[in-house]
Amino acid sequence: MEALFILISVLASCSLSFSQECQRELLENIDFPGTDIKHEYSPDVHHCQQLCTQYPSCLFFTFLRADWTNDKRHFYCYLKSTPSGQPKVQKVLSGVTSGYSLKPCGPNPQPCLSRVYPNVDFLGADYRTLFTSDYEECQRVCTKDPFCQFFTFINGVFTPENYRYKCHLKFSWTLPRTLNVNRKSGVVSGFSHSVQFSEPSDTPCSMKLFPSTDIVGGTLESQFAGTPEHCLALCSAHPRCTYFSFESNSFTCRLKNNANELVIQAKEGVTSGIATHFCQQNSDWAKTALEGVDFQGSDIRFELLDDAETCQKTCSIDQNCQFYTYVDDSFHDSAYRRRCYLKRFTTMPAPPKVSKLTNVVSGFTLRNCI
Repeated sequence: MEALFILISVLASCSLSFSQECQRELLENIDFPGTDIKHEYSPDVHHCQQLCTQYPSCLFFTFLRADWTNDKRHFYCYLKSTPSGQPKVQKVLSGVTSGYSLKPCGPNPQPCLSRVYPNVDFLGADYRTLFTSDYEECQRVCTKDPFCQFFTFINGVFTPENYRYKCHLKFSWTLPRTLNVNRKSGVVSGFSHSVQFSEPSDTPCSMKLFPSTDIVGGTLESQFAGTPEHCLALCSAHPRCTYFSFESNSFTCRLKNNANELVIQAKEGVTSGIATHFCQQNSDWAKTALEGVDFQGSDIRFELLDDAETCQKTCSIDQNCQFYTYVDDSFHDSAYRRRCYLKRFTTMPAPPKVSKLTNVVSGFTLRNCI
């Protein structure tokens, strides 16, 4: 029965892909006006297309290139969708390029982004700076540093002089994250068993958790997590996180930064822990289904399935799916019963902002190109 299930699921996945045409072509100076979901920043149209591919509901996009002249919205990547899957309107517009999501083409979850961008600045997301002789060395450092996802290098003729040869290493999330986590009767949530949550290592991590304990202050940012172990994985993936506190009632994972001291206090409903680095983390938590927990949002689609186990297996063999929520037969609204919601979050390197700046060079880690 196991082999039969996998075969049926693969055929169902293929049927879904084949029902949507794979359209790789890019349409230069063609706009798909309206039907925007949101906009992100991209240094070029290929990065924009990959963003659309990874964003759950994006079906097509329009990218405003560096030669866009109507206003200052250079490098805007507009993610778009319609019920039909096709743009409602196409029109000629100079300075833009449009195209389609590559989801039906079998996307690479972590694409190789090998191009560098002269006179383009990736603003924000810095976690470390150093001086290098050229941008090639800056990119090599970024590629070797497990936290670095992209960089900006300031060259030898930049003004003011004090910032010349400075290499800015930058971070963006590559771990799947949920937009929200809530308790809800009649649902089961969990992660794809195919998702990698840490870099492979021969050294197992030594996990240190403090039950009923809060680590005071120093909050860097907050994310949602299903368990303290999930929160630990998030903290360990962030270059500035030194320890964390997980609040079980709200599923809030508070990532904290303080390299000088660790101040703890007793607090019920909170589990804290210390980040682990350069070791193989235990990912058993990702294989545990969470009863009565809803991972809200980030839906790719839903399928009608008989149980949560089948939902988890469907997610695990779908390369687009990172996590799921299954609605069982006890759910209060019968219209939603047996729905398996397949979900994903953008995990490719994505600068928070892109702009023009003379005498700098920006680019991405080459780890995904090896």
